[in-house]
Amino acid sequence: MDITNVLFSGVGGQGIILASKILTRCAFISGYSVKESELHGMAQRGGSVISHVRFGDEVYSPLIPKGKADFLVALEELEGLRYAYYLKPYGNVILNHRKVIPFTVNPASNPYPEDVKSKLISMGFHVDSVNAMEIANEMGNSKLENIIILGILSRYMPFIISAWEKTIRESVPPKTIEINIEAFKKGRELLEGKI
Repeated sequence: MDITNVLFSGVGGQGIILASKILTRCAFISGYSVKESELHGMAQRGGSVISHVRFGDEVYSPLIPKGKADFLVALEELEGLRYAYYLKPYGNVILNHRKVIPFTVNPASNPYPEDVKSKLISMGFHVDSVNAMEIANEMGNSKLENIIILGILSRYMPFIISAWEKTIRESVPPKTIEINIEAFKKGRELLEGKI
């Protein structure tokens, strides 16, 4: 089989690394060769964070070549736009409607981009968009944003649900297992009947 390339992007504190590690572990226990690489930047200050996950029959490099990502999982809008060049033509974007204004952005000279979803669609990408923070807040835990997004991504991945749930159970604090599983299911429900 071909290698599947998934690039995660966002800012520090959004759980990018945890989400990519869950995908990596899920691919591994599902029998795939898998590699993962992450770049934190100034993550602790809300800076850019990206993570590459590649899985298939045989994977030799952890880094996704530019223009070869099948999926861009963007937990923050600007970061989604910033790393869109990694996507292959007609690639898929899972876009979280969340804006974290970097301290380097001067609204007068360099405004935050408007309507990121439309910009990505105009580049030829398929975009599934969600306000994961709103759903997470409704569930009473803002830290569930990344797991909701993983639920959406899972609809496109070749792994059985029990592999996802096993991986989530092994990856989150014991007291939060059930709410994380619920968040994952909510993410999956968002694409019910759409794929």
